[in-house]
Amino acid sequence: MFVRRLGEEMRHRALPEALFAFTVLYGSWALAGCQAAGRPGAEAVTQQEETRAPAGPGRTGVFLGQGTCAGRGRTAFTEVDCASGQATAAVLARYYGPQSGGPRCPGETDFVLHITAVDAGTSETDSVPEGYACMRNLLPPHPGDPGMGGGPLTVVGDCVYMERHGVVKETACDGSQEHAPEYRVRSEALRRADCPAGTDLYVQVGGGTPVGCARRLGTGEEP
Repeated sequence: MFVRRLGEEMRHRALPEALFAFTVLYGSWALAGCQAAGRPGAEAVTQQEETRAPAGPGRTGVFLGQGTCAGRGRTAFTEVDCASGQATAAVLARYYGPQSGGPRCPGETDFVLHITAVDAGTSETDSVPEGYACMRNLLPPHPGDPGMGGGPLTVVGDCVYMERHGVVKETACDGSQEHAPEYRVRSEALRRADCPAGTDLYVQVGGGTPVGCARRLGTGEEP
């Protein structure tokens, strides 16, 4: 299997070349009821071999730590100086452990990089634990912004359409994407009962306020 071969290859690499991340390349998704929309697969990307700096943890002491930047070459994301022409996205937040069950990324996150653990066998400083980085593009477009129809989170202002019974997916509020918007998330609440009167759809958004209160468009509700 690819993952197994990649793992064997990593054990024979020096740390700077072994660091890599999984970047989630899916539009924001949501839950309605109990079913989740399926996610496309994640892409495995390795640190660019032709880009040797920085090696190991960055200037924050953490590989892709908060406030650092990343750039993508032909085959990889790597940590780069934010002032360099290679920088394409900034790290808004950095967390350890798997994303499932971990802290929610900031609402303005455009995409998430999943950092695979690397054990260099020397010290904690030379190794990288499992984690994830919440990223925002340095330049537009920003798919994570409200109503843009992308990004890893569903936030207030986003629009969704019913993919199938019990499953909704995000789409652009301006109708520029393949699927027309059917509902717009107007607010977030801790419980369904806390949503305002007239709520037509409850969308799981995660984090401390796990319910998005959505209204149907086309019945007095403008996108």
